[in-house]
Parts: sequence; structure tokens; C-alpha cells
Amino acid sequence: MLIHILPELLEHGGFITLFFVLLGVWGPTASEKLFHRYSTVTHNITLSLGIGGLLLHTITDGGAMVLAQQEGNSTLLALGVIMHRLPVGVAIWWLLKPQVGTRWASAVLAAMMILTSVGYFAGEQLLTQLSLENTVYLQAFVTGSILHVVLHQPHGHQQEDKQGKYQYQAGIGSLLGLGLLALLLLMDTGGHEHAHQDHGSEQFVSWLLTISPILFASYVIATTRFALGLRPTHHSLALRWLQRLAGPEALLISLLLLGPWFALFQTLGLLAIGTLLTVTQVKITDPHPTLPESAWRFGFGQLVDRSAPWIILSLVLANVIGHPSVPLENPALQVFILLLVFLPMRFCNLGTVILALALAYSGWSEIAVAFTLLAAPVVSIGQLKLMNWKQGLMLGGILLAGLMVADQLSLSSAMTLHLPDTVNSIGLAIIILLFGASLLRLGPRQFLSRLMINMKSAPHHHDHVSGHSHTTAHSHSHAKANHAEHHHPHK
Repeated sequence: MLIHILPELLEHGGFITLFFVLLGVWGPTASEKLFHRYSTVTHNITLSLGIGGLLLHTITDGGAMVLAQQEGNSTLLALGVIMHRLPVGVAIWWLLKPQVGTRWASAVLAAMMILTSVGYFAGEQLLTQLSLENTVYLQAFVTGSILHVVLHQPHGHQQEDKQGKYQYQAGIGSLLGLGLLALLLLMDTGGHEHAHQDHGSEQFVSWLLTISPILFASYVIATTRFALGLRPTHHSLALRWLQRLAGPEALLISLLLLGPWFALFQTLGLLAIGTLLTVTQVKITDPHPTLPESAWRFGFGQLVDRSAPWIILSLVLANVIGHPSVPLENPALQVFILLLVFLPMRFCNLGTVILALALAYSGWSEIAVAFTLLAAPVVSIGQLKLMNWKQGLMLGGILLAGLMVADQLSLSSAMTLHLPDTVNSIGLAIIILLFGASLLRLGPRQFLSRLMINMKSAPHHHDHVSGHSHTTAHSHSHAKANHAEHHHPHK
């Protein structure tokens, strides 16, 4: 959905497409909250309305499969509609069976099948005159609703996973799913050429090939500096901030792939930010959990676990918001959009550079790329809560000065590294193995939970300042106690 279908919808529908996708993602969540808030009568009415709405939605799903068959549209949309029905069906069964019994729950599932068929066969008659441009927002809503199913944990009792067995099994399932996705994208792109050839899955793979060998070198540098004593638990706050902001392994990616001027700009900008945060004694949010003794285990285990989701998110984000058809040519608007992305998250330094690189490849302004390099690792709600207004004001001043410098100077350079295709392919194979091993170790939910760090820890950030005990426990929940982390929001 994110790599292939959404960029294609953006090409035809523009920026407003994202609104309909968000409606599809968050609309069901908003309506579900009504189930828990009112009396039994209201609950039953809402449940009936919800099921009625869902049954109507299945007709649009059937219609979407017809649209996917039309020339110029992606057949992957139809496949996505069909495949997401399994988790939808399971979720509906879990929701309805305790409420209305087996017979009615079975009837609803049967009705969904029938109405999907009605939508498909009637759609063939009704929708043949409709082009992608006319139905792009409907397809965007369907896309969002499928993403909702993927992101949402269905109602059901979670079994405790004390040995990490279910994480491992879920990791195997995820790897099989990713393999299937890669196969489908290869088949789809091989079968016919799209108008959006420069974007979507082809662009995504091209970025991965370019980035992978340098990313591997960055992990080697991280392993080396850990072995030499530069660790996240270093007694010097200045060196801890250096590791948080730059690594310094992230600077290698900037130097080799963005060019020397961007690398110099990033070095000087992060030096100014790091100096400010060190002198004013600002604590670092989301510290590393207990570190391993082995440098190799840190560089190719723990650091991969922490950075892999951010790197993947950065590439997917740039693939969506960096799309040429999205009307974000204005540098000020680009910076504003990036600020909205950075605030609820806490980008790691490698994810930051990969995002900046992908935006530069997408043709975004130098100002937006420069802002990403400086702001992404430090401008987050979690980090800002650990700063007073004076510190925040001074940080804003440094970022503003950086934007003014980027506006006045040309930071782009032709002096970037171009490696042979063989080296890029080997690098990509190594990165796939490292990220796959991480997914297998953690399971998909804990692997992706790093992206929601501020959502889960925001209410407790004051504890980072006043005491260490909660911080340690909280960070351990990310690394070891997966079931504790999942139950944390219910406390």
C-alpha cells in the first residue's frame, strides 16, 4: 500500500488523497471508541450501525476490485482488498460472537461475501465509465481502511509470551509476507510499465541499492567506536549527545551520498546543537537499554534493532511525501510538513540521514534536506519535554540560523560516491539479512514499537530527570519484556 499503491494514487489525486487515506485509517478507530463509552442500548445501536456501515463498505471493496482491472490501475489494489479480508473476518468474528452468538456472526460474514460479489458484478456495469481520476478518493479511503486493519490489534485476549516464542513465530510470518510482497512487486513491474515509473517500487529498490553498502559501513564504524569506548553510557554528556545526534557513523552517509558541503553543514549544525544541549545540561530521551558486552553485538544487533524501523520508515515517508505530484514545491511548506512528521517521533541519527537523502533524491529543496539533518534527531515532543522554554528558544534559534545558511548557500555537490552495481547488490543482501534477523528476534510489533516511543513514554518523561529507576524499567520494556510494553497503555 505505502510503497506502490499510495504513490500511484497521489499521482492522480494530489495531496488531498492523504486526507482520505487518514479518514480510512482513523475513522474506524474513532467509531470504535463509542463502543466503550455508552450504555448497552447505545452499544447495540452503534454495533448495528457499524456492521451496517461495514457491509456497505464491502460493496465498495467489490467495486475497487473492478477499478483495479482497468487499464492504468494497479492490480495490487485488488490483491490488497482480497488479502485484508482474512484479518477483517477474524476481527469481526471476535467482536460479534461474544455479543450476538455464532449464528449471527456467521450470517454477517456470509453477508459480507455476498455484498462483495454484488459490488464486483454490479460494479462492472456501473463503474465502467469511471476513470482512476474520478475514483481516486474512493480508492484512497479503501487503502486507508486496509491500513487500519494492519495497524489495529483486533479485540481478543492476549496470551503472555514469556519465552518470546510468539515473537519468533510472528517474525517468520513477517519475513514470509515481505518475501511475497517483493515477489508481487517484481512481477507487477516486470509485466507492464507504469506512468509513475520514476517512483513507487522501482524508486524504492533503487534507493535501497544505493544506500545499503554505505549503511553497512556505518554499522562497522559504530561497532569500532563502541570497542574503543565511545558508548551510549559514557560518563560525558557531550559524548552521549554526539552519539545521539551524529553517531558519528551517520556523518559517513552524508559525506559519501549527499556530498561534502551537506556533511560540513550537518557537522557544524549538530556541533552547535550538541554544545547548547551539553552546556545547558539537557537530558537525553529514550536512552539505550542495558548494553551488551560485545561490540559486534552492539553494532550489528542492538543498533540494528533501534535503527532498522527508522530507516524503513524514512524511505517509505520520502516515497510518499516526496512524490513529484504532491504540491509541496514551496520550501517553507516542506519544512512545515517535516516539522509535523518529526514532533510525534524521535528519529535516530541513521534514520535522519536516510530521510534527508531520500528527500534529496525526490527533488525536495536544499532547505528541507538541511532542516531534516539538523532537526529530526532532536525536535520531538519527548525531547522537548525535557527542555525549558529558554533551551527550546535557543534550539529554535540555531535551527533558524541553519535554515538561513542553507537558503543563502548551495550545498549540493556532484562529488558523491557511485559504487558498482555488484557492490550495491551485495550491500543490499547484507542489509536484508541484518534487518531480517532483527525482525525475527523482536517480532513485528516490538520491531515497529520503536516508532511509537513518544506516544508510550510521553506521560513519564519527567521521571528521566528525577530518577533513574523508571527509565531503566521503561527502556527494558522495549528490549526484553514485549508483553509488558503492550499492556503499558492500559495502565
